[in-house]
Amino acid sequence: MKKIAFLCLSLAMLSCYAPDRNCADFKTGTFKFETYLDGELVETTFVRNDTIEIDYYRNKADTSSVRWINDCEFILKNLNPKNMAEEKALHMKILSTTEDSYTFEYSVVGETTKQQGTVKKVN
Repeated sequence: MKKIAFLCLSLAMLSCYAPDRNCADFKTGTFKFETYLDGELVETTFVRNDTIEIDYYRNKADTSSVRWINDCEFILKNLNPKNMAEEKALHMKILSTTEDSYTFEYSVVGETTKQQGTVKKVN
């Protein structure tokens, strides 16, 4: 009986855990994102203020508008799309934060498929 009570108490305490989300710390700044693309590790650097994000990838810059929904969610919309895929806005949601990074999920607005990544704040 004591084991069951202990198990129930442990589960109750674990269900109360919520990851840190100091999203305001990541609204502006310079950031770095790494991902694998066609088996190759690639890096993107981007600079974001309250309304604009400029991405630097393979010596090219791309600008997107930033519209914050709340402290932890925003919509990115490419200002100069070069094809149909780039015309679609992205919904970004910060899931958790550390002192210098955040984990996020993103999806094309209106679609249910989500992907995750981690961004590191450079300054």
